[in-house]
Parts: sequence; C-alpha cells; structure tokens
Amino acid sequence: MMVRAAACLFVALLSAGAALTAISTGVNAAEVLRVPGLLADDAIVRIPGIEGGSSQAPSAVGVRGADGLVRPITLADGTLAIANHGTMPTVTDSRPADILVDGEVTYGRANIARAWLTDPTERYRHGVLGDAIEAGGLALEGSDGRIARYKLDAGSVFEDRRVRLIDLDGDGRDEAIVVQSYLDAGAALAVFGLDGSNVAFLSEVPAIGRANRWLNPVGAADFDCDGQTEVALVETPHIGGRLRLYEFRDRRLHEDHAASGFSNHAIGSREQSQAAVHDWTGDGVPDIAVPDARRSTMRFVTFADGEFREFDTVAHRQPIVTAVRTALLDSSGAVYLVYGLADGTLVAVRPK
Repeated sequence: MMVRAAACLFVALLSAGAALTAISTGVNAAEVLRVPGLLADDAIVRIPGIEGGSSQAPSAVGVRGADGLVRPITLADGTLAIANHGTMPTVTDSRPADILVDGEVTYGRANIARAWLTDPTERYRHGVLGDAIEAGGLALEGSDGRIARYKLDAGSVFEDRRVRLIDLDGDGRDEAIVVQSYLDAGAALAVFGLDGSNVAFLSEVPAIGRANRWLNPVGAADFDCDGQTEVALVETPHIGGRLRLYEFRDRRLHEDHAASGFSNHAIGSREQSQAAVHDWTGDGVPDIAVPDARRSTMRFVTFADGEFREFDTVAHRQPIVTAVRTALLDSSGAVYLVYGLADGTLVAVRPK
C-alpha cells in the first residue's frame, strides 16, 4: 500500500505541476516484432496455463495448437520465434462434473480456490459467445474444499464462460465477477462473494437496457490511483464499444470513468481475453491495452491522473483474433504484449 501511495503522489504532482507530459496526447513509437506461423485453431496461452480470470501478472507464453501441445514463444537477439516442438501443459486437476461445456475453471489464491459456471440453459438465445447455451448458475469452491452454489431465476443468465476472481476491497478475500444478462435488458456486470457456505450477491452495474446487448470485462486494478479498485469493461464491443471503469467502494460498484472507440471481442467468438493490464509507463499505476472498435489497432491507455490518455497505438492491416497476453519473452524482464492477427501473424509489442 505504501508503494502504491507513493506512486499516486508522484502522479498527482505531475498532473498539478509543470510536467505537462503527464497529460499529453502524443503517441510514441512502440517496439513491434512480428513472425508468421499461427494457424486458425492456435491460441495464445500462459505457461503453465493456470488462469485467474483477470489482471494477471506477466508470464511466459506459448502457442497451443489443435493437438493440445504448447510451443513457447521466445525472443533472442531481437528475433521473435515460436518453438518448433511443444509440450503438454500441466494439468492441475479435473474439470468439475457440472461445469458449462465450454466454460473455464478459474483459480484463486485467497478464500476461493476455484470458480466455474453451471446449469446450462437456452432461455436467452443471443449466441454472442458462439452458441445459444448460457449458464444459469455459478459455483465457488472455498479454500476448505466446500462448494457453494448460486442459481439465477428465469429472468437472466450468466452470458459468460468464466468467473473472474480478485480482491476488490483489499480485505484478503476474493470477489467473483461475472457477466449477467437479463432477458429484457441485456448485460450487466455482477459481483458476488463467498459467505460461509453461501454465495452472496454484492453489486452490479446497471444493465445496458436492451436485450441482446453485451459487455466484456477487461480487468481490475486501481487505474486512477485514488486508492480504490476499479473494474474495467467494454460495453457493446461489437457496435461502437465504450471502455468503462466502475469503482468498487463500500461493497458497491460506482461508475467512475469512460472513453469510446474500443472492442475486446469478436461476435460469435469464444475468446474473451482480448485486453490486458500492466504498468507500461512505469509510474506505478496500471495501464490498459485494448483494441480499437475494429480490433485492427492496439491502443495503450491510462487513467493515472484521473483523466483518460492514450500514450501509444499500434495499427495492423488485419484484425486481432487471439487472446492478448502480457509476456516475458527473454531474461531481460521486459514486458511485451503478445497476440495474433487473422492472417497468422504473431505480434509482440512493447510501448516506449
């Protein structure tokens, strides 16, 4: 907390004083590396592969093929490469019997050990994630092994494939974040907690207000350096997406900041990880990398001084189609953003 406070003080001094670069809109020249070789079914994954669902630290990354093998992505002497041979990723445990067919298990490090979506239903036939089967419930497995379950009524579904686990209020206990869509009002972002043997609903953002309108989470961090954690999401990523930040304060979500022109999902795709969080500017405040509305330009943005600022962009001729991962590619400790394009190009970007 002292480190974050010092970083916030530094940002406040910049925004209040003569260092006008803290709020400039100039775009710098990022380091961009490219290599061909991705296939249509390839995925960009973390190594060893455990997913926490939101705002994870940089890691080694690789290309997982249709055969399930993962080939590491490396950087040597300025050359980006995909290894010729892969290995089977480490299997942590078996999938729960009641998990949504295309659902993902999320792993936590605090009071919630695992989380997943349950109770498949076709009562909301939107199909934004590739089919018309959504979840009617969720399960949270505590660190003691007990499983608590939550079931929705007939008026909504979880239009999602994963539950995101993060400690939003700093109490040492994780909250669970999931997209909940109402049959008559579209998507909202809902937050739940584990209360003993029960799942407790805590808060949600207002639903978009129209059926078949969706949102996709980005991540969670203290993006504006005010001491409170914000949850970032892209609202309506397929029709002029808007990046929104909601602050979790007093165990409730409060709208904080917004900016237009973003998308972190292609309609019908099962890939929901097309954005990443990392402090590329080095000011101690997390930044956000998220594609533009056409998913052909990667935008690097910050809210560190309480105002939206874009500090770098990388344009492409092809749309971004894979997950977007923060990656450690060599022993230098430099953090790259890695993703794949529709023409099979692997891209690694480091903002400057």
